[in-house]
Amino acid sequence: MSEAPTPRGGLTPHLTIGDRRAVEAIEFYTKAFGATEQFRLPEENGTRLMHASMTLNGADLMLNDEFPEYQGPADTGKTPGSGFTLHLEVDDADAWFARAVAAGAEGVMPPVDMFWGARYGQVRDPFGYRWAMAHNLPAAS
Repeated sequence: MSEAPTPRGGLTPHLTIGDRRAVEAIEFYTKAFGATEQFRLPEENGTRLMHASMTLNGADLMLNDEFPEYQGPADTGKTPGSGFTLHLEVDDADAWFARAVAAGAEGVMPPVDMFWGARYGQVRDPFGYRWAMAHNLPAAS
């Protein structure tokens, strides 16, 4: 782990992980998506993770355990209609999908060629978040 990263601009997703499973989420995102942990700040007594920063597919991802006493319970995407998906543009959607499922994600939509010119699939991670992965298809000649 290195020092806390300097913000680079753009938009950074920040996930709150329920049931004190943030450390488990770091391990899963590393295994499933090739993420690299950059920084971790545990609570003083070490029982919860206050903040972590990762790099995933060239982008920043932040996460923490839930602290209901400060922010309310986590909405982990299990609520119908939550409408939250993390999208990854990748080199091979099939390979990323297979790696995520092998790491413990639930296959929601196996990759298929879509009408907009991408190969696209979705998984739900063990923490309830939906991840989409896609790569562009070669242009038709």
